[in-house]
Amino acid sequence: MARRVALFLPLVLAIAWTAPAQQDEWSGVERIVAVGDVHGDYDQFLTVLNQAGVVNSKGRWTGGKTHLVQTGDVPDRGPATRKILDLLMRLEREAAREGGYVHALIGNHEAMNIYGDLRYTTPEEFAAFRTRDSKRVRDAFFQQEIERLRRNRPPEGGPEFDRPFRKEWEEKHPLGYFEHRYQFGPKGKYGRWIRKHNTVIKLNDTLFVHGGLGPGFAARSLGWINETVRGELKDFSRLKEGIAIDPGGPLWYRGLAQGDEQELEGHVASLLAHYGVRRIVVGHTPTAGTVIPRFGGRVVLIDVGLSQAYGGRQACLLIDGGTAYTLHRGRKLKLPQDSGAGLLEYLKEAAALDPPPSPLDGLIRQLEAAAAASEPAWRGVGVTPATRARPLSVSRDSATF
Repeated sequence: MARRVALFLPLVLAIAWTAPAQQDEWSGVERIVAVGDVHGDYDQFLTVLNQAGVVNSKGRWTGGKTHLVQTGDVPDRGPATRKILDLLMRLEREAAREGGYVHALIGNHEAMNIYGDLRYTTPEEFAAFRTRDSKRVRDAFFQQEIERLRRNRPPEGGPEFDRPFRKEWEEKHPLGYFEHRYQFGPKGKYGRWIRKHNTVIKLNDTLFVHGGLGPGFAARSLGWINETVRGELKDFSRLKEGIAIDPGGPLWYRGLAQGDEQELEGHVASLLAHYGVRRIVVGHTPTAGTVIPRFGGRVVLIDVGLSQAYGGRQACLLIDGGTAYTLHRGRKLKLPQDSGAGLLEYLKEAAALDPPPSPLDGLIRQLEAAAAASEPAWRGVGVTPATRARPLSVSRDSATF
């Protein structure tokens, strides 16, 4: 008997000390502020947070018990990614002391920076990681690259390691590049921080996710989605068949923002029923310039194009006492539940707050023309037809630590 107990004791202890699952649902939250894609624009982000009353002019938490949700895509296209990440890290701590919460969700651009797809990373973002040793570090990596190429030189010959070769290599690896790659790696400050976060969360009766959830996710649990994405960003061998680069997955899906509402009505109903929510909030797909409701308000688009790379629009979602509002340039507007007269009036109110011409003017004219012709409003209302990142492939960057 003693031997059998000894054999089973390690198993019992392992079960007893299994770490609890990371929290992904919260209830009883009175006030929620949700901000969409930031894309490296610190000033615009700080302005919107200040308008929402969650920070003061110096970026210190003033939101009390508010839950702030940032739905991902802090990096790329703008210069101040590192500064924004540092701000979010500090606000996490400050909010917690006041009984509030900061939820920084993983977006496709956080994932891309982790696994080495740097197509949209700007020179200024790399430069933010420069140190006085950056030239020495880059020189060492260049010598490693030369040695690797020499060891693997094909029979027909390889590149000439001349001045043009080095110039081209250095243009691809600006000063700060290797420090950036380290800091987004598994041992780096930002890589460790991002890998701990959620992809999708539920606050009260609202689901928040960066891109959306395609039909393949209508029966998945929040825990499974979050653990799977975190696992793939820790083990890149899981990415190829995984959900972090799946066009229908939580980081990339655009159907809720762009798909035909009649065709997707059943899918949206399934998502709402499965997760027990009344609405789904997504970023990832830029709108015409403010928060836009779809599917009768059951889907809410909050990537308003905040970054100067998308026009520098100022709007975010506020859910106060269960009612959804838009904070458009700091003004509180009730979010409509329809795509007709209510939406048109709402857009006119928002446009009146913008410096002329408002980016919403074209959408307003389109809705007015549809109303005059007694036609249904455009089913892709509010979406900006701009070039966006696509999950083409996983980069196997040799400098990804």
